[in-house]
Amino acid sequence: MKAIRRFTVRPVLPDTLRPLADLAHNLRWSWHEPTRALFDSLAAGGRTGTDPVRILGSLEAPRLAELAADRAFLDRLAVAAEDLDTYLNAPRWYQKADGLAAEPPAAIAYFSPEFGVAAALPQYSGGLGILAGDHLKSASDLGVPLIGVGLLYRHGYFRQSLGRDGWQQEQYPVLDPGELPVDLLREADGTPARITLALPEGRSLHAHIWIARVGRVPLLMLDSDVEENAPGERGVTDRLYGGGSEHRLLQEMLLGIGGVRALRTYTRLTGTPDPEVFHTNEGHAGLLGLERVRELQGRGIDFDSALETVRAGTVFTTHTPVPAGIDRFDRALVARHLGQDGALPGVDTGRILALGDETPLGGDPGVFNMAAMGLRLAQRANGVSTLHGAVSRAMFAGLWPGSDPDEVPITSITNGVHAPTWVAPEVGRLAPDAGDRELWELRRTLRERLVADVRVRLRASWRQRGAADAELGWTDTVLDPEVLTIGFARRVPSYKRLTLMLRDKERLRALLLHPERPVQLVVAGKAHPADDGGKMLVQELVRFADDPRVRHRIVFLPDYGMEMARDLYPGCDVWLNNPLRPLEACGTSGMKAALNGCLNLSVLDGWWDEWFEPEFGWAIPTADGAAAADEERRDDLEAAALYELIERRVAPRFYDRGPDGVPAGWTAMVRRTLADLGPKVLADRMVREYVERLYVPAAGARRALTPDRARELAAWKARVREAWPAVSVDHVEIGDDLAETDAELGATPVVRVRVTLGGLDPDDVEVQAVTGRVDTDDTLTDTRTATLKPDGGPDLEGRRPYAGTLELDRTGPFGCTVRVLPAHPLLAHPAELGLVALPEETPAEGAGVLLR
Repeated sequence: MKAIRRFTVRPVLPDTLRPLADLAHNLRWSWHEPTRALFDSLAAGGRTGTDPVRILGSLEAPRLAELAADRAFLDRLAVAAEDLDTYLNAPRWYQKADGLAAEPPAAIAYFSPEFGVAAALPQYSGGLGILAGDHLKSASDLGVPLIGVGLLYRHGYFRQSLGRDGWQQEQYPVLDPGELPVDLLREADGTPARITLALPEGRSLHAHIWIARVGRVPLLMLDSDVEENAPGERGVTDRLYGGGSEHRLLQEMLLGIGGVRALRTYTRLTGTPDPEVFHTNEGHAGLLGLERVRELQGRGIDFDSALETVRAGTVFTTHTPVPAGIDRFDRALVARHLGQDGALPGVDTGRILALGDETPLGGDPGVFNMAAMGLRLAQRANGVSTLHGAVSRAMFAGLWPGSDPDEVPITSITNGVHAPTWVAPEVGRLAPDAGDRELWELRRTLRERLVADVRVRLRASWRQRGAADAELGWTDTVLDPEVLTIGFARRVPSYKRLTLMLRDKERLRALLLHPERPVQLVVAGKAHPADDGGKMLVQELVRFADDPRVRHRIVFLPDYGMEMARDLYPGCDVWLNNPLRPLEACGTSGMKAALNGCLNLSVLDGWWDEWFEPEFGWAIPTADGAAAADEERRDDLEAAALYELIERRVAPRFYDRGPDGVPAGWTAMVRRTLADLGPKVLADRMVREYVERLYVPAAGARRALTPDRARELAAWKARVREAWPAVSVDHVEIGDDLAETDAELGATPVVRVRVTLGGLDPDDVEVQAVTGRVDTDDTLTDTRTATLKPDGGPDLEGRRPYAGTLELDRTGPFGCTVRVLPAHPLLAHPAELGLVALPEETPAEGAGVLLR
């Protein structure tokens, strides 16, 4: 029989045990080892994956009475409760920071479609969600007044298992909020707080707001599974990244538009300051900007002025280096849902559609591009590694048609990971001056723990696949704590190349079964339920790992998630990453491994391209030129390079033992990784950079835009865009005293130009000389700019003179050009309007007068 209604029966805690409820409902326990240990001591059978809410729900009255009388336990509970109170209320870095350039924002809203905070709150699919969770946790540790905004998916992401043939199976267990570490936001009269979106045909989408407390950071999660909704609307928040196009659009409307309304409800009910800065984590949440435009229009502000106000306080982070990773919707579908009869009444539908126009990117005129909209609605944008920033500038350069890709206003802040979440406690307690023997014994202990965990998981997986206990005795000897262990775990899109290691199966078998220097592999990863190509890759890997000849040396673990990862990263000796360069935006799994003393073996992509040093691991060479264009040859070459590295460099370093049995060369690399690489990959560093480089400037820009100044800025932009076709660089003279093609190092030639400004004033523009090295086609690289100053009044034709000097401080081929850019004190970047005027003889690529 099946229940027709479900209840969550909560235990009644004695007064002395009431602090347990507060500790359980603040997710700080997920990264605070003493609190985890406190709840683990209550769990039946010991630690099986801490989930304090479930643990409390399983305690019977006799056990509660026993705990209430246990003085030692009550003392531990009091210490944990006091520690949490201090953590939540004492000033932290943000409250003490006095080196910030301006007054920091009173509150920051952080929107993301997924958040990976803890396995007990399964609202994530992969790296984007884990990054968002780590961002919230580090913001909490630093005291940054962040408010997270997301959705509560009643089925979360899918649980993965394998069929007998190795094909991925998906299950979607129902998540009961009453069994999760969340609380319902309620009005003053006790009724659930609710937000509503209007939908076409007179329908409505209602949502409740659940709050997960991530340390000091509240995470608001909208839930459409409420009785007032029709069945279709009730299922909007059913699954993460599930459903068709309209379903996804409704999810993103609820996240962006509904998320802003949820924020307003939360601040009204709690007295929390309204956010001054809105951070959009990928394009899924980009509609939040349109809702804020609608709010401002409701106060009598016109669309253009509202747009400038919204842009000033918005930060947009892109996480994808491939156009296929961007959400795109049919324009007619967007117009129907956001138009006058939809969720944004009063906002001009044509202006909405223009914000999502992807034709400047070479896209489809019938498509609404969420990333293009997100970038147009944000004055500040960033990629998530230095290389990804460069890729993003090239990818989105069409939105700034007058700028070279390297001047597109998209910066980069390299991701980081939250150390208390991902570092094994034993590694965290390791003394900085620990000797080689101590370090090596710790590595073996962590490897041994991983081997034990793998055997349990593998046996459970085979039983799910239909195997009987009688045929699974071999799982007791899978992997060996003494063997070099390589880990590979991530989502399974094609560009991450799960099966590159299988390119030459015989060579891989030889590595796994090497008589003196064997290697073992632990592999995990989920393919998207709709990605049959990814599922085929999983199946190919599983079938290879099922081979009795090698199954003791390579395993595939289904249902990769946070709890598995906490043992996987510390237990591996090497972390493998072999994506197609440059398609890995950052790749934070290797960071988590590094924090545990695991060495990286990776393609130079994402963060590894930025911080690789031979002391930290190994770089897998990538094919280029003609070889890169041929996919089969490229993969053959890069797989061969991978095998070569493992066979000739990685394994020999691991097995090169001294008389004491310790590999001194290996432990030296582990030590350098922990000491020198570790501090770079921290989420604390990342969040500080967001505060200093993006949040504080965005708050300052937003405060500067009073309604009157916003109208002035919008009017100025309109005037500049209208006048710009008449702006030109008419005459350039560079270094009258220089030889025709030669100049000496240290020379300071004078640049004189005449420009036509059309209907603009000198204050509306900046005239610049741009210098740099030149390549064979005279394109400028490694450029520097010098502002030229007015040099007298206009001539009879209205042309204005400007002049300045250059500094020839580099030898070799050197070039110069001149340009005119719009200039206004409220612009965040000179290229913000995407307008530039160059000399007619200067190609748009940026070539100029050549000085050799």
